[in-house]
Amino acid sequence: MNPPKKQIAFFEKYLSLWVALCIAAGIGIGHFAPGFSETLSRLEVAKINLPVAVLIWLMIYPMMLQIDFSSIRNVGKNPRGLMLTVIVNWLIKPFTMAFFAWIFFSHLYKAYISPDLVGEYIAGAILLGAAPCTAMVFVWSYLTDGDANYTLVQVSVNDLILLFAFVPIVGLLLGITDIQIPYDTLIASVGLFVVVPLLAGFITNRLLIKSKGKEWFNSRFLPRFKPVSISALLATLVLLFAFQGEIITSNPFIILLVAIPLILQTYIIFIITWISGKKLKLPHAINSPAAMIGASNFFELAVAVAIALFGLHSPAALVTVVGVLVEVPVMLSLVAFANRNKY
Repeated sequence: MNPPKKQIAFFEKYLSLWVALCIAAGIGIGHFAPGFSETLSRLEVAKINLPVAVLIWLMIYPMMLQIDFSSIRNVGKNPRGLMLTVIVNWLIKPFTMAFFAWIFFSHLYKAYISPDLVGEYIAGAILLGAAPCTAMVFVWSYLTDGDANYTLVQVSVNDLILLFAFVPIVGLLLGITDIQIPYDTLIASVGLFVVVPLLAGFITNRLLIKSKGKEWFNSRFLPRFKPVSISALLATLVLLFAFQGEIITSNPFIILLVAIPLILQTYIIFIITWISGKKLKLPHAINSPAAMIGASNFFELAVAVAIALFGLHSPAALVTVVGVLVEVPVMLSLVAFANRNKY
């Protein structure tokens, strides 16, 4: 029996509306109840906010439940998908982000941004561009019927490269040789957002299939988790926007200026990856997650590093936060595009 189709009919049908309502609710909470959001924002370990971490975990766990761990060994039969994600994320994306940041912040926005702050705005964009998505990509892969096993391997390869390449690439693009990366944040993020839900999904999968059978697992158990990922995504939006509510309401114009190059970068990287994947004759279930990984960012790491290097209220930190704010609506539009263009 084939597993149930990976879609959440009710939520998907009105997802744009739910996102808009959650954004408004988050901004409202942050603006009118700053004490509440400030209390939640202080609940963190290694600069990772614990409420957000729990919600991201709830987004990922349902996807991990469906992974057929015995079939992961077959991923090597199609190495082109791994090659594509590595090339895009490490040889193209950081440099296109740096280019767009330089064009917009150094030239097009000269009349709006103080010259002594330009470098920090560019730095924030570079931190986003040098950190490929680790957690949220499982959600995007899920919503586009991506191959969960292959997505896991793609993310794992990028995480491994991230450990060694993030510091040199950021240092090269920023012209800094003594940059300090909070490795506790990096390791904790990978552990919380990949390792823990992966192990939980594996244990649940094995125990339930052994005790109840594969048909019951696919037809009865998995459907119960259909709304969980999207509900957690929407709750995450409320929290993230609540944490930055005052900043957004007090600086709406600069938020818009920062969002433009970030959105442009996201769409261009997605198009490059999508077209390249089709040229390489990758199946949709591999090409779609590859494009999603390239387009989205490891915003948890980018925000933490920006705060550690430049301060909580720095332009660099602001850019990474705007990256969080625009990513979900933009990625949902790319999910819609991928679903309309399945092949």
